[in-house]
Amino acid sequence: MTIFKSENRKPADSVIWKSPTSIVKQKPSSNIKYGNLNSAIYKISLEKHHRDETKCGKLFRKVLRLASCLLVLCLLACICLIIYQSLSKSLYKRPTGQADQCTIDENDRFDCWPEKNGASEQGCIRRGCCWKAATVPNTAPYCFFPSNYSGYDARQVTVSSNGIDATLVRTTSTFFSPDVKTLKLRVDFQNDYRLRIRLYDPNNARFEVPLDVPSGSSSVLNPLYNVTVMSPFNIVVTRVSTGATVFDTRGTAPLIFSDQYLQIATRLASKFLYGIGEHRSTFAQDLSSWKRLVFWNRDDVPKVNNNGYGTHPFFLNLEPSSGSSEGPADAHGVFLLNSNAGEVALQLYGQNQNGAVTYRMLGGILDFFIVLGPSPLAVASQYTEITGRTQFPPFWSLGFHICKYGIANSAALRDMIKRNRDANMPYDVQWTDIDYMDGHKDWTYDKNNFAGLPSIVQDLHSNQQRYIIMADPAISSEQPSGSYAPFDDGKQMDVFVKKANGDILIGSVWPGKTAFPDFFHPNAYKYWYKQASEFHAILSFDGLWIDMNEPSSFIDGSVDGCTQSSLDHPPFTPATIDGGSLYSKTICPSAKHAISSHYNLHNMYGWSQANITRAVLDTIFPNKRTPLITRSSFAGSAKYTGHWLGDNNSDYDDLYYSIPGILNFNLFGLTFIGADICGFRGTTTPQLCTRWHQLGVFYTFMRNHADLGSPAQDPGSFAEPYLGYIRDALKLRYTLLAVLYTALFKSHVVGLPVIRPLFYLYQGTETIDKQFMWSDSLMVVPVLNENEVFVNAFIPNDTWYDFYDGHPIAARGEYLTLNAPLNTINVLVRGGSILPLLPATERTDISRQQKFRLFVTLNENGTANGELFWDDGESADSITSSKYSHIYFSLYANNTLVNHVVQSGYNPSQGIRSSEVDFYGVTKFPSSVLVNGNRVAFGYNNYTQLLQVSNLNVDLLQPLSVTWS
Repeated sequence: MTIFKSENRKPADSVIWKSPTSIVKQKPSSNIKYGNLNSAIYKISLEKHHRDETKCGKLFRKVLRLASCLLVLCLLACICLIIYQSLSKSLYKRPTGQADQCTIDENDRFDCWPEKNGASEQGCIRRGCCWKAATVPNTAPYCFFPSNYSGYDARQVTVSSNGIDATLVRTTSTFFSPDVKTLKLRVDFQNDYRLRIRLYDPNNARFEVPLDVPSGSSSVLNPLYNVTVMSPFNIVVTRVSTGATVFDTRGTAPLIFSDQYLQIATRLASKFLYGIGEHRSTFAQDLSSWKRLVFWNRDDVPKVNNNGYGTHPFFLNLEPSSGSSEGPADAHGVFLLNSNAGEVALQLYGQNQNGAVTYRMLGGILDFFIVLGPSPLAVASQYTEITGRTQFPPFWSLGFHICKYGIANSAALRDMIKRNRDANMPYDVQWTDIDYMDGHKDWTYDKNNFAGLPSIVQDLHSNQQRYIIMADPAISSEQPSGSYAPFDDGKQMDVFVKKANGDILIGSVWPGKTAFPDFFHPNAYKYWYKQASEFHAILSFDGLWIDMNEPSSFIDGSVDGCTQSSLDHPPFTPATIDGGSLYSKTICPSAKHAISSHYNLHNMYGWSQANITRAVLDTIFPNKRTPLITRSSFAGSAKYTGHWLGDNNSDYDDLYYSIPGILNFNLFGLTFIGADICGFRGTTTPQLCTRWHQLGVFYTFMRNHADLGSPAQDPGSFAEPYLGYIRDALKLRYTLLAVLYTALFKSHVVGLPVIRPLFYLYQGTETIDKQFMWSDSLMVVPVLNENEVFVNAFIPNDTWYDFYDGHPIAARGEYLTLNAPLNTINVLVRGGSILPLLPATERTDISRQQKFRLFVTLNENGTANGELFWDDGESADSITSSKYSHIYFSLYANNTLVNHVVQSGYNPSQGIRSSEVDFYGVTKFPSSVLVNGNRVAFGYNNYTQLLQVSNLNVDLLQPLSVTWS
């Protein structure tokens, strides 16, 4: 041990301070000892001196003594500080070679102090980590892991044809002890493109997510991946064909597995990272900002990078191009099956700045599914194989929906319905927010202000329109016993979430004090079905809207607060969590569900409500598909429900952010998705509302909804010309209904996203998120800024046509300025597409009676393909019972269009017929056109290169041939 020393001085504990008082010296007498004489003389001299002192002298002496004391104290403090610093350096000195272990590029640092506060150099060193300031504020951490931070060793590694097993052991403790010192690693090779990596405690059962996911393993013959396990522990997954990184923990944040803090990190293959929801951001995540994205469902206005309403711990990462610039780049996906609170930290990393992702979870286990595509579209599909395919919505739910919070009474609701009918708006579904309820209580309606509601619903049904109501999870708990069945029944069935002491947890939501149903409880379905079915007998709703199910509460925790346990106050809380704690605006994490604590299940509460509500709707509406829309969601929610993006603002920023939000949920498999058109909060403008309806045409779920304090913004509330502009947009929507329905069928059956980024098809478009694709045929280029009448669109290197008049787009692989007057949203059709279009009508039931127009665009090879799925629009068993028709269309290079009927199980009385076929990209005037071998009349437009074959009445379930020469 090194002790601090000062040159030519005694050690600090030997320093003696002497008074500066002068001593009168006397010559000693021979018979008196020297020491005694000096003492005596000193005493006499002082006594004499004191007697002779004046008052001023006495005062001066006191001041002098006080100053001397202060000087001594200061000196002692300095000495103690020097000793402390010496001991600190000795006690916490870095291991040999630490200078090299801390010589890490700033972008390659991994945070050793993830907490929000308290970081210090000494605290960092005590953790065995390195401390060094970053050159750029708010980027790299000051406290970071050294390159040789002690972790787990991999032992007893065994490899078989279907997986890998290993035991991981650590002998040291981390800064979030108690650590699990022995872990089990199991890698399951599930098929050629999917593997599962699990890290868990083999000696103590821990919470695992109750999601139905693929389990087990199989012997794989041609896997797309290589897996390597190393000791000290690292795991590396690479793509066989290219060697690209898929999952690689080397050189990243070390594995930590303690009771309430689990950490693991991976390198990325490239900086192009997508997903990780629900968070408002650009579609491509920005790695350079060192942002941290929290998983903890939260009721708050969407804000950039804040933890949102749902949790979806899945990302897609593009891989470096293998050399070809044609088609999409390779991609892979990583899904962490964990429902606890947590975060991911994103950063640039590595020589190529490809980036890294660090997971920090507050419980559960580390359970990863990895899919290898190889295309981005395949990755999205493979992810839904794990979590479940999207619920297939009924055809009528693809129409236009109207809602308003703040409808005062039945008369106001009637006025809203009437003005939109009178304006000839395409319009299928009317909603009501909590206004209709009696005191905001679930499963009631206000029989004073909304006495006419049952007759309004009857009128909607008579007009072939539908009605959807709100059903929040929070149940009023302050009604007199016997007067409110939803609480009385819940209490009797014991289905409410409990406090840690076993009493019913009481929060506060719209009706006042409330209890929260435990949708994991064995009685949950019975309870929720009783409430919904009894109310449906009173008010005949056609679908449900479940809101406030994060769950939200207007008080933190409960009316009694929360416990002081580590569930409510864990050792680590993500630094950027909205609200600062786990119980902010929600119930206590220590609350009890039937299967576990709310600490483990909070992020699944909305999922659990959707799960039970779907089962209830399926019982109330036997063999009918019924729409369900939720605010809060988790991985796998798509099996049960659609989603909307929450309480957005009436501004152009939120108009834009709806696009990456919807792209993300399509990536998560939740493809029935939309945003509140015109914005929910604030006051819209006629121009903004027009632009938003134009964009909303291409949301799969299209609803206009406004807040309590916002003015009316339904289409019928506007004057001309905006009324006409919005009507035209809605007509475009209804023209495309069959295209959308077919795309949602494909999403339900094979997991394909409906709304897609351009990079799913074209390299070089990885950061474009202000335009997007509908399936692989339509490219949508909306106006996203005020007063703009032009839009700058990237035209990928392909053949494109204008949707409205069919003229070919000359640009390829470059930006092009397109005219965008206020009555227009630019839509381009990819060459090689065949779209079954419908005439614009005012309701979906009318649309279903119409004949199709086939919209055919030739690619550079003169070919095209398309398809149509058609059933009765609502039967739940139409697919499983083969009561549907599925028709493929192909245009060959010999100028011949044919159909191929793969299923003909649905044939309505009016048939499935086509009245017209339009071919775009026909460069020469044809001499003749034959339909099923018969010569027919046709039209040709040289400018648009349109060959139009009209006045047909062909049965698409019978063989069809259209050819020209």
